[in-house]
Amino acid sequence: NTPNQIPVPGMVTMVDLGANKCIPCKMMAPILEKLTKEYEGRASIIFIDVWEDRSQGQKFGIRSIPTQIFFDKEGKEVFRHEGFMAEENIVALLTKMGVVHPNKGN
Repeated sequence: NTPNQIPVPGMVTMVDLGANKCIPCKMMAPILEKLTKEYEGRASIIFIDVWEDRSQGQKFGIRSIPTQIFFDKEGKEVFRHEGFMAEENIVALLTKMGVVHPNKGN
């Protein structure tokens, strides 16, 4: 269920643009699923399959998949990464952006 607005207004947003059939994308799926639950109400973690919705790939200027784009609360892109991104790197970046990990305090 993709939100109407990406990035989500007033919330730190991470968008992972990939495809359900790409190997590194498949490796990221359980990480994204876990982080979506953990960060619920704190940050928005969104997956978009650009093979199913090609317009999104164009909208975000995707050159390769997966690509992760991080937006701050104002909706400004602050970081972009191409390829597989490990859970600890995503968490570190969200923390740097001011989103406290649910298991690390309030």
